[in-house]
Amino acid sequence: MTRLFGIAGVQMSVLPWDAHGTIDKMSEISLNIAKGFPWVNMVVFHELVVPGLVQFKTPENLDWWKGNAEAIPGPLTERLQALARKTGQWLVPGSMWELDGDKLYNTALVISPLGEIVAKYRKMFPWLPYEAGTTPGDQFCVFDIPDVGRFGLCICYDMWFPEVSRQLAWMGAEVIIQPTLTPTSDRELELVMARANALFNQCFFVSINGIGEWGGGRSTIINPDGRILQEASTNQTFMTELLDLDHTTRTREYGTLGLGQTLKQLRDSGHKFPLYEDGALQKGSFEKLGVLKYFRKLDNSNHR
Repeated sequence: MTRLFGIAGVQMSVLPWDAHGTIDKMSEISLNIAKGFPWVNMVVFHELVVPGLVQFKTPENLDWWKGNAEAIPGPLTERLQALARKTGQWLVPGSMWELDGDKLYNTALVISPLGEIVAKYRKMFPWLPYEAGTTPGDQFCVFDIPDVGRFGLCICYDMWFPEVSRQLAWMGAEVIIQPTLTPTSDRELELVMARANALFNQCFFVSINGIGEWGGGRSTIINPDGRILQEASTNQTFMTELLDLDHTTRTREYGTLGLGQTLKQLRDSGHKFPLYEDGALQKGSFEKLGVLKYFRKLDNSNHR
């Protein structure tokens, strides 16, 4: 059975510091996508879309930040859960400020078509010093979509640390979703890194950025061979793409462009890396890949 999965990445502006107004806008876009593109299974928004962020605050404004955060679940997440139920689609509503006790997190959710929160990820690498008031998360996040495959989640600056995407791939992620909010000149560099993360981990990489004062657009979807499937401009838009997760399997099995079988070679290398603790690569999801083939033995008996 072919593992096709329709995804839509929404590149939009927010309503400044108006979380409920922004969710109204997200709802309108999601409902239009559901009506016009019934094959889309998941809608993804950008980082910190829910609070309607237009500027970062410095650590001395932490109390002000917390005034725009809430516990999860809470009133905002309940609205997002209702939206997923209404559209019947998976929803990754970017990220939001999560307040847990006296700690503030930059948190992304995955909501099922039944409206259930099936995964929660706290950004592991806040962008310093601008997010110095937030607490880093300490757990990687993968989640399974039945009959489709395994997805991984990271947020914005996490992409700058290749260990994050590699760990997600090590945990079996075939698609990595990255809500981001990048208004700065390094978006050009991030597009390079999006391709690199897809190449190193032989998986799809979906990077969705916002637009406006705190978002420079240029959202992108990369396939497991590192090819750019789509790259948006800087206007409000949404990208729709049909991902074939069997492409991830083929690339990992036969090599990038049919060449380097990098994940299998890493698995079989015998090298030890601190990231993998005991060095037992065979214990991870890579064990499901076939044998590492160096070359095919040719019959040269008829040749001089």
